[in-house]
Amino acid sequence: MARDLFHNQVRTALTKDGWTITHDPFSVRISEAVKIQIDLGAESTVAAERDQEKIAVEIKSFIADSDISEFHTALGQYLNYAQALEDKEPERKLYLAVPEETYRDFFQLPFVQKSLNRYGVNLIIYNPLQEEIAQWIDC
Repeated sequence: MARDLFHNQVRTALTKDGWTITHDPFSVRISEAVKIQIDLGAESTVAAERDQEKIAVEIKSFIADSDISEFHTALGQYLNYAQALEDKEPERKLYLAVPEETYRDFFQLPFVQKSLNRYGVNLIIYNPLQEEIAQWIDC
């Protein structure tokens, strides 16, 4: 499995944000022959005031020539992974991690926003240079 360019930056950002990485990658078997791998599995270490949260994170770098092509791939993966988690680990919430610049420049397009809302995509917006989470967006 090829890792996205900013895999380690997102991993570090999640750790800085209080998450413990539990799986890298996070594998989900959907049949005898097919297993999917989501980039990261993590658990919140801030459990004092709420139940322990579990997340899975698909990381995308958006460094190719075509943002729309990468978005098609990312959205397709997200929807497949969401369905697999719903069947196998429904307590784990799925996020799509995207760079801050891509979120600001591409994810604000009405077409992209409509797709995100239609399919209920949860986002983590990260800054790859500072290795920090800039924003969590739950749909």
